[in-house]
Amino acid sequence: MSEPECSKPVPSAIQTGPAVEADESYERGLALRKAGLFRPSIKQFEKAAADPVYALKAYAHMGLSYKSCNQYVEAVEAFRNALSSPGAATKDVVQILYVLGRTLESLGRIAEALEAYRWIRREDPGYRDVANRINHLSSRRSLTGPQKSAPLQSGSRIGDMLKNWQGLLTSPK
Repeated sequence: MSEPECSKPVPSAIQTGPAVEADESYERGLALRKAGLFRPSIKQFEKAAADPVYALKAYAHMGLSYKSCNQYVEAVEAFRNALSSPGAATKDVVQILYVLGRTLESLGRIAEALEAYRWIRREDPGYRDVANRINHLSSRRSLTGPQKSAPLQSGSRIGDMLKNWQGLLTSPK
């Protein structure tokens, strides 16, 4: 099995100038990601994310591309940017929180992963394997003692971001 393509430059036939529209950059990013050209897809998603209409999905796909390159810290940042983007439906937020939680788990950031999963459980109690993940991670935390990252409290970046989303999701439309 070959390694994912993360380091090769964008082929010259695909390179674009600054005048390319966000929708074209987004579509190119999707095609490159599907082809396994993750680094070039990230560049296209960065261009698309400059447009608020594409920001949420572009950041989410950027995070998935980073994960494919085993760059989990960058993936977390991209998923957080997606969650900070305007206009997300509850379904989108839940999906992004799930991949954020899985990524945080990969990094051993159990307290943050648990917080993301608990937000999902509040919004969609039956979502995927969230209940099992919460149970597993909670029991793992109690067996291993305190984690390196303390539980997120009011004022934490992810906690504040999720509280803002909760306010948006519960306000009348």
